[in-house]
Amino acid sequence: NWITHHSSAHTDAIVTEDPDIAAVFLNTIDSAVVMHNASTQFSDGGEFGMGAEIGIATGKMHARGPVGLEQLTSFKYLVHGNGQTRP
Repeated sequence: NWITHHSSAHTDAIVTEDPDIAAVFLNTIDSAVVMHNASTQFSDGGEFGMGAEIGIATGKMHARGPVGLEQLTSFKYLVHGNGQTRP
């Protein structure tokens, strides 16, 4: 689909009142952060409570050296909003 082809895999969002469409979007888009009815401006370490200096990686394999389960774990953050934006 269009998003898969053009996305950076960092953050993608959908604005819809239909919970079924939102659920499909949230579950099928393969980005680090996927948002429903919230601005992509919220996609940073400070907004996630991790500190402002935290970046968001889009790669899935980032381990070097000895690799265990913790190094192979990646996360996908799903954000639900009500149309919030940042000033």
